[in-house]
Amino acid sequence: MDEWDQVIEVHLNGSAYVSRAAWPHMYEQNYGRIVLTSSGSGIYGNFGQANYGAAKMGMLGLMNVLALEGANHNVRVNTLAPGAATRMIATIPGRDFDVDNPPEESAPKLVSPAVLFMTSEDAPNGVVINASGGKYYRSQVYVNAPVDIGVDASFEALNAESERLMDMMGAKPR
Repeated sequence: MDEWDQVIEVHLNGSAYVSRAAWPHMYEQNYGRIVLTSSGSGIYGNFGQANYGAAKMGMLGLMNVLALEGANHNVRVNTLAPGAATRMIATIPGRDFDVDNPPEESAPKLVSPAVLFMTSEDAPNGVVINASGGKYYRSQVYVNAPVDIGVDASFEALNAESERLMDMMGAKPR
């Protein structure tokens, strides 16, 4: 649990404290851009990284709330999910590359265009952009149509509708 606390403190709390310090200035001047840093470990999961994954998924919750709160003051908050050959990645067992000369397709500089996009004048608000190897894509939460069982809901009634509950065809962004 010591490692849990350390990772949450550095990644999630550190981002919250920095955002909190900058927030009143951005809000007052009716302009600001915040880019939080998540990870595929948080968004999609990664074996053996529960503490890191939880901290990085927490960025999405923080972004969602701050994006709503800042919208009417032109404070836009987005989240980056980078992928690059960095010193931190080099510490993962099985990763073998020269951190001073990363492979061209994994160069950290390939993440920069996404950051510039999320901090531009016309930046989006409340989005997650994945950036790795010169490829950029957006992650988003989708929801399907509800299964409305009503006030008499029970496990048995829901279980009978499990196929409909699990069907994501026609799901829409939340």
